[in-house]
Amino acid sequence: MRHILVIGAGRSASSLIKYLLDHSEKEQLHITIGDLSKELAEQKTTNHKNATAIAFDVHNEEQRKIEIQKANIVISMLPAHLHIEVAKDCLTYKKHMVTASYISPAMQELDEIAKANQLIFMNEIGLDPGIDHMSAMKIMDEIRAKGGKIILFESFCGGLVAPESDTNLWNYKFTWNPRNVVLAGQGGAAKFIQEGTYKYIPYHKLFRRTEFLEVEGFGRFEAYANRDSLKYREVYGLQNAETCYRGTIRRVGFSKAWDVFVQLGMTDDTYIIDDSENMSNRDFVNLFLPYHPTDSVEIKFRHQLKIDQDDVIWDKLMELDLFSKSVVPGLKNATPAQMLEKILSYKWTLQSEDKDMIVMYHKIGYEINGEQKQIDATMVCLGDDQTYTAMAKTVGLPVAIAALKILNGEIQKTGVQLPIAKEVYLPILAELEKYGVVFYEFDVPYFGYDYYN
Repeated sequence: MRHILVIGAGRSASSLIKYLLDHSEKEQLHITIGDLSKELAEQKTTNHKNATAIAFDVHNEEQRKIEIQKANIVISMLPAHLHIEVAKDCLTYKKHMVTASYISPAMQELDEIAKANQLIFMNEIGLDPGIDHMSAMKIMDEIRAKGGKIILFESFCGGLVAPESDTNLWNYKFTWNPRNVVLAGQGGAAKFIQEGTYKYIPYHKLFRRTEFLEVEGFGRFEAYANRDSLKYREVYGLQNAETCYRGTIRRVGFSKAWDVFVQLGMTDDTYIIDDSENMSNRDFVNLFLPYHPTDSVEIKFRHQLKIDQDDVIWDKLMELDLFSKSVVPGLKNATPAQMLEKILSYKWTLQSEDKDMIVMYHKIGYEINGEQKQIDATMVCLGDDQTYTAMAKTVGLPVAIAALKILNGEIQKTGVQLPIAKEVYLPILAELEKYGVVFYEFDVPYFGYDYYN
């Protein structure tokens, strides 16, 4: 038996582990699933004979080294900042490694020594990053193979609720880490290039600059800019492209309503609120509004944000019980962002019968034989249930497929890398189609941004 160590048994690991277990007989695999919660790890094994669940603490150096030594390959589904110690042990014991996370500077520093040891450290092989890399590179490599030159690249992705579970005015529920949703866009201006001009959007303006997208069969969406699109110019070979822009997808109207929280300061995570554990939702909202001897919190709120009572944004805010005196989040020493997250969780948590949805959209403009053309590619993946969600499928399946292909010698390029080589993306994308992760490509007229010609 060949041994695979999976570190982390959270929500993203369900489809990953199921794939490995489904292939374990044919591929002679034994999967060890380690998590701080042994109970959670045991749930993911589904009592399969080729799986072992263990309580695993990545900070326990002795245990970490013992388990990594036993493995033929290590899959880390930990938060990104915890990968590096695992990676160093993988170097020591000469084990391949796979993660779904962005390549950190610390991970990149291991590239040369990984190559020297003939090791593959595959990163950014989840959804976004991951499937976005692979699907976009497939299209662009095909264009370049015909002699085309890429002039525009836009890529959007979002985790949403499936249409049948879309039951609130925001058309949104938490399908992933709620904290990441509340803090989205912070940490610096969004930066990209559009028609040859560099563009920067500061955080306080981010949610009022959106693009609109149409996905056949699923309607209209909007997208706001990701923090740094420029770093992908070199990765994708787009140094000469006039447009390079990546964004996050939401249903139309979400961003304008979310901007209310940003403008008030409710998404701030830099300071602690005094006496936060005793505050009701209404108390929390009132923190950000001026004092008035007679005006209610609602009136002050609408005046401050210039929201009319018949505005749908007001309906969205009321739906959250934002002004309730009886709902008390009960968080001690909480930041505004933590308080907001707790308030939203009462209304946006997926229910047992809810299903999620992933939407991805690429726009790729190119020149060939003196003519400008464009390919639009869309992918919509629907979740099966609360265990095998669309997010779990799109994050976990590429990780599992890549790990098995590395183990079988089908992926051979060594070093710290992301999945932009044909030997990686072609077979993985082909296999993902069997699981409902399918891209549909459309030839459309090149539009660009030249609205007046």
